[in-house]
Parts: sequence; C-alpha cells; structure tokens
Amino acid sequence: MTDTPTVRPKPSLGQRLSTFLFPPLGLILLWRGPQSIARKVLGSIFILLYGLLYTAAVLALLGSLNLIEIEWKGGTAPRVVHRRTQPDFNRLDASRAQQKQTVTNGVTITNGSAYWADFRGVNRDGHYTQQPILTHWPQAGPTQLWKQPVGGGYASFVIARGRAFTIEQRREKESVVAYDFATGRELWAHGWLTQFNDQWNMGGVGPRATPTWHEGRVYALGAEGEFACLDDTTGRVVWRKNVLIENRSTNLDFGMSAAPLVVGDTVIVTLGGPDGAKGATVVAYDKVSGALAWKTAAGKLAYSSPMLVTLAGRPQILLAGARRALALAPEDGKVLWEFPWPVTYDNNIGQPLLLGGDKVFLSAGYGTGCVAFEVKRVGATFEVVELWRSKQMKNKFSTSVFWEGHIYGLDEDILVCLDVATGQRRWKDGRYGYGQLLLASGHLVILCGDGDLALVKATPERHEELARVPGVKGKTWNHPALADGRLLIRNGAEMACFDLSAPSGPPKSVIVP
Repeated sequence: MTDTPTVRPKPSLGQRLSTFLFPPLGLILLWRGPQSIARKVLGSIFILLYGLLYTAAVLALLGSLNLIEIEWKGGTAPRVVHRRTQPDFNRLDASRAQQKQTVTNGVTITNGSAYWADFRGVNRDGHYTQQPILTHWPQAGPTQLWKQPVGGGYASFVIARGRAFTIEQRREKESVVAYDFATGRELWAHGWLTQFNDQWNMGGVGPRATPTWHEGRVYALGAEGEFACLDDTTGRVVWRKNVLIENRSTNLDFGMSAAPLVVGDTVIVTLGGPDGAKGATVVAYDKVSGALAWKTAAGKLAYSSPMLVTLAGRPQILLAGARRALALAPEDGKVLWEFPWPVTYDNNIGQPLLLGGDKVFLSAGYGTGCVAFEVKRVGATFEVVELWRSKQMKNKFSTSVFWEGHIYGLDEDILVCLDVATGQRRWKDGRYGYGQLLLASGHLVILCGDGDLALVKATPERHEELARVPGVKGKTWNHPALADGRLLIRNGAEMACFDLSAPSGPPKSVIVP
C-alpha cells in the first residue's frame, strides 16, 4: 500500500486579495487558515515586510492629497500630523491690517519694566524673581490677555518698556518685530530676505536666535548670520552686518541659534565653525557703533547662548561648544579654561547651568546625559574638576533650572529632579514633550512641546503637577518669557499672553489635578 502525499493548502484568492488591500486582515486570515505553522510564519514575515511598503504608499498618497503631513517634534522619529505647525500668512496679514486701523501712535509706548530683556531672563538662568506669580490656577487656567498669529521660527521674546521683541519668518523675510506687550498689537517690523531651512527639513523654515534688548536697542541675529542693531522705539536700523561672511565662519547645520550677549560696551555673538585658518567663531562688537572690538577662533560652537558669569572670582563668558565647554575673557576673548563635552552630531543645545560655589552643570540629549564640575583658580590659571556624571538627565532641546539644592529639567520629554550634590535622581514623572521651562515662586512653569501650559511644584519629594491647560496649538520649542506678572509664549504659528500676577489676597480656589 502506497502512502498518499499530504497536500498543503495554499492561501485562497480571497486571502491574497485581502492581504494586498489591507495587510492586517490578511495576517488574521492567514493564522485562522489551515496552513502549517511553517507556512504561517513565512507568510507573516512576507506580510509584515509588505505592510511597510503598504504603509509608506498610503502615507505618500495621503500626503499628496494634503490630508496629512510629517513633522519632527523632537523624538527619534517624525510624527504624522494633520498639519505641521507653521504660520498662516493670510491670517497674519489680516491681523496686521486690522491692527493698523486701531493703532494710532503705538510707538510712544514706554510703560513697563526692562526686567526680561535677555534670553531666559536676567541671568539667562530661567529664574523669574521680579514678583510673586499665581500658583493656584483656576480650572480654565490663568486669564488669557490676548492671542494672535505670528510668523515662523523658534525664537523667544525679550520684553522691555512695554514692548515685546522677537524674530520670525514672514514669507521670504526674517523679520524683527516689536509688539505692544499689553495688547499684542504690532508696533514695527524690520526684515531682510532670508529663508533658512536645514537640509533635512527637520526644524523647518525660520530664524532661531532670541533677540537681546539693551538701553533702547534691540540686537537680533538671523539664522544665516544677518546681525542687526535696531532702535527699540521705531525699528530704525542703527547698524547691520552679516557676521558669518565678515568673520569667515561656516553656519551650523540648524542655523544660528545663540542669543547675542551684551557685556560692558560690547555685544558678543557666537558663530558656527571657522572657515579656514583666519575664521573666527566668537566676535565682540561695539554695542553702539558696531565696530569690531575683538574676535577669536574658539573652535566649532553650537546652539546654546553665551553667558556672562563669575567663576573662581573671575568674570568670564561661558560657552557650551560643539565638543567642549569653555570660558573666555570678556575683554579680549582669550580662552581661560575648557572642559571636554562632546555631543553626538555636535548638538549642544541646552544652556550651562550655574550651581553655586563655582560649580557648573551641563546636559545634552542624543544619549549624552549630564555632568557637574567645579572651576578652581590655580595661580594665574584655572583648573576644572569633574564632580559627578549621570545619564539620568538629558536636556535635548531645553535647559534645566537650579533651585534649593536640586536640578529640575526634562530628560528628553519627561520631567526629572536631581540632587545637585550627588547627581542622583529623586524622581522622574510626567511627560511634557520637548518643551521649555522656567522657575517662579518655587514652581516650574512649563511650556509643553504641544503648546500646553503646565504648573509643577518644585519639590524634591515627588512629582506634583498642579495644573495643565491649553496655551498655543502645535509643536512648541520656543522658550516662555515672563515680565511684570505676564507670561508670553509662542511657537511657529501663534503667540499668546497670560496673566500670572499673584492676587494681593489669599487664593480663592485650589486646582485639584
């Protein structure tokens, strides 16, 4: 008697058609069918591989129909969104036209302090100490004073004498713009032809560097090196130059991002990498005339802004460069000390953080982590001593704040508290996207990566989120600004102002998350 060979059933026409049209259904039908386990495993591998091509084709089709777009929001992969966060120029033009009908003499506005005249506040440290803020938010959040469209880019605001200044992309121009802080009305704008975008279209079109205000002048740096000094009342150009061309420096992959720094009689800008032996990467200009004061080749720099600090009894300009932290003498740019700090892709973005007692904290993303070191004076030179190192805080696009012996910041997109003495983590909780934060009245005001506003108590005991409310819509990497009790936020599409001033009496209600 001869054995009859076993006939292995093949996928039916219906099953194949289902797989072609909708791979997940084909996978279900495969495993419900009579095929052998081996055939099911091989078939599953084929369907999964085909599914990748199928998904790419569907996304391409939806993109061609303008039903979806791809946007980088800070993680390891882009996100599929209905619409990328970008300015609506028709809406922006309509808003400006309406404002022109209501503004009669806006340029005479002088009310308001010059407290938040620098990137991240007075000392570029993210601290707001001008007055107490509201720490018991109503259910709907703090009062929104105004909201309106804005141009593209990642700059923050500086606020002085009743005006808020930023730089934004308006169609083919980078524009420095002054707004009435109280109403959001545009007072003046000055622009130049530039449309910067990185070669991968990860950041998008627009300027990056926050302007600086000082003694009635606004210093603004564009993404491709245009550097302008403007009168804060009229927007008149006092002087202007392209610092990349003038100093033989190459641009960074994601554009010029560092806020100018006023030191004494000079204004200092940090550039990209030296273009040849004569290229400079840190340049000081006379803040009034724009004349060159000094320049130095400090190696390739990065995206964080320079800071004027005093360490080991010596005033110095502190920088986080592409592969090292370093300090320069403010009077001539001489390198005083350096500390190796390489970051993948040279993406040093977060600001250095002072921890008191001549101690400095650095943090970066891309798997880098954080480090604390101390700067010591040894005769006429300086010595840098590492204190601790950790992978438990990775400030990718943001900067931490230091408060009462602890460091609070975003480890990628999750909030973390570290003990400053040891670098040990006290807690890690709450997702806030790749946003930004500042410290006020013992609380963290967080502008989340999706534009929400959150309030978190700055305590090492536990993560204690008190409120989270809508702020602006869409991807938000811009730093918040706070002056005279009012919080000013923006992204690449809109901006808004909220009243955070504390009431004179006791709080009326307490938010229960």
